[in-house]
Amino acid sequence: MLARIREAVRKAGAQAPRNEVFPSDGAPVLVLREGKVVPAVMGWGFPGMQAGRNVINARAETAEERPMFRDGVAARRCVVPATGFYEWDADKRRYLFRMPARTELYMAALYGVFGGEARYCILTTQANASVAPVHHRMPLVLRAQEVRPWLEDEQTARRLLHETPPELERRETDGQLRLW
Repeated sequence: MLARIREAVRKAGAQAPRNEVFPSDGAPVLVLREGKVVPAVMGWGFPGMQAGRNVINARAETAEERPMFRDGVAARRCVVPATGFYEWDADKRRYLFRMPARTELYMAALYGVFGGEARYCILTTQANASVAPVHHRMPLVLRAQEVRPWLEDEQTARRLLHETPPELERRETDGQLRLW
């Protein structure tokens, strides 16, 4: 899947990130267009209330209620594909989280257009048992079979906002994560 996304982004003439993705960076996301799941490149983070400060995460538990995210839940959902994500513990040790026995991981997100630029915001939820020893929050990770329903069906998406994400593999790391 990641190879197909990389190829589609290349054909579209966009630049895929080479290593980690940081707030405000452009990165591939999956969206639903004309009934097909297709990649698009968007910047990470909605413009915040303070200049220069992006809102990179939204709480899944309250996204339906918040004006900034409400319309996204209803009609502008996307998925951020990755090989994994990092979290840091209280002692500033970095951990890599990945799906067991898979090369890809899918994070639920919302998008909007700000000043003509499409931008996404990752949904987070209470950490499950695999992430909780490191951090109290985690991305809302979708199983591969949940990607299309998340994108296609508003009622399914609203249900998934309150689901516990799958268990993940965790390892302490100091190295870089290559997405592409």
